[in-house]
Amino acid sequence: MRRRRREHIPTARRRALTPGKPSRALAPRKPSRALAPGKPSRALAPGKPSRALAPIRVTKPFRVLALLPVLALLVSGCGGGAAELGGPIRVVAAENFWGSIAGQLAGTHASVQSIIVNPASDPHSYEPTAADARTLATAQLVIVNGIGYDPWAPRLLAANPTLGRQVLTVGSLLGLREGENPHRWYSPADADAVAAAITASLKRLDPHDATYFDGRHADFESQGLARYHQLIAAIRTRFSGVPVGASESIFALLSPALGLRLITPSSFMKAVSEGTEVSAQGAVTAQQQIAQHRLEVWIYNSQNATPQIQSLNALAAQRGIPVVTVTETLSPAGATFEQWQASQLQALAQALHRATGR
Repeated sequence: MRRRRREHIPTARRRALTPGKPSRALAPRKPSRALAPGKPSRALAPGKPSRALAPIRVTKPFRVLALLPVLALLVSGCGGGAAELGGPIRVVAAENFWGSIAGQLAGTHASVQSIIVNPASDPHSYEPTAADARTLATAQLVIVNGIGYDPWAPRLLAANPTLGRQVLTVGSLLGLREGENPHRWYSPADADAVAAAITASLKRLDPHDATYFDGRHADFESQGLARYHQLIAAIRTRFSGVPVGASESIFALLSPALGLRLITPSSFMKAVSEGTEVSAQGAVTAQQQIAQHRLEVWIYNSQNATPQIQSLNALAAQRGIPVVTVTETLSPAGATFEQWQASQLQALAQALHRATGR
C-alpha cells in the first residue's frame, strides 16, 4: 500500500497550531496611536527617528503642576478685585448693620447689598428666598454674623460654592460659638474689630487699592463713629452704675460699655431673644423688678415684642419707668449704622436723665 506523503509544516506554524498554546505571532496586533486615522504621526515626518512612535506618558504630578497657573488665573478671575474685573467688588451682608459698615469702608470701590433690611421683621426667624440665594452666589465677599443668628446663610453658601469667594463670619472672627450672645454689633469693641476685618478682606480682593481702603477705615473710625463714641462716653460718665432692665440679650453687650447695671436675669433675656420658653422664676423676677421700681429705665426690642414683653412694657409705663426702644436692624432702614446707634443712645440718655435727674 502506498504511503501518504507527509506535508511539511514549518516550525513556527506548528507552534501556532499546537492546541493550548496561543501564538503571539498570530495574535491581533494593537493599532499604533501614531497610525490612528485622522491623526498624523510625527514619527512618519521626514527626518525624524522612529522612536517618536513610542507614546509619551504624562504623569499626574506633571499635569497638576501644569494646571497650577491656570487655577491661579481662575481664582484671581473669580474672586479678583476691581482692578482685575474692571468694576467694583461685589459685597453681600446677611444683615444691614454689617452691610452699612461695609458700604462706608468700601466707598466707590464696591457694591454692597444686604439681605435682611426690614426693621419690622425678626431676623431670628428670617426665611431666605431664591433671590437671596442668587445674590449670595454672585458675591465676592460675604459677611455673615454666625453664632446661630443667621444659620440660613451658611447653608445657601454651601449650596452655591464659588472659587475665590471670601466669607467673613463675625462669630469665627471673635472666637465665639453657637449659644453665646450673637448680637455683636451692639458691642462697640466688636463693631470696631469687624470693621477692621472687612477692610482687610477688601484689601485682599483689591490689593491695588489698599491705601484707599485704609483711608476709608481711618475716616470711619475717627469721623463716622465720632458721635457714637461720644454718646457712649457721656452716658458712662453721667449714669455709671444706674440699674436698668432689658427685654432681651441684645442690650447686654452695650450696657457694660455704658457703665449701666443691667439687672434683668440673663436667662430671661436669652430665652426671649431665642424664642424659647422663659422660666417661671425668670419671669417673676423680671416682673418684680419693674413692679417694685428697682430699675430706672426699661429697654425693649421692638422687633421681638412678645405678649409677655408687651405686658412688661405696660407695667413699666404704669410705674413711671421710662421705656426705651431698640431694634436689631437699622431703623429706619436707610440710616447708617452710626446714625441708627447714635439715635438710640440719645433716646437712652434722655430717659436716664428723666429717671435720675442727672
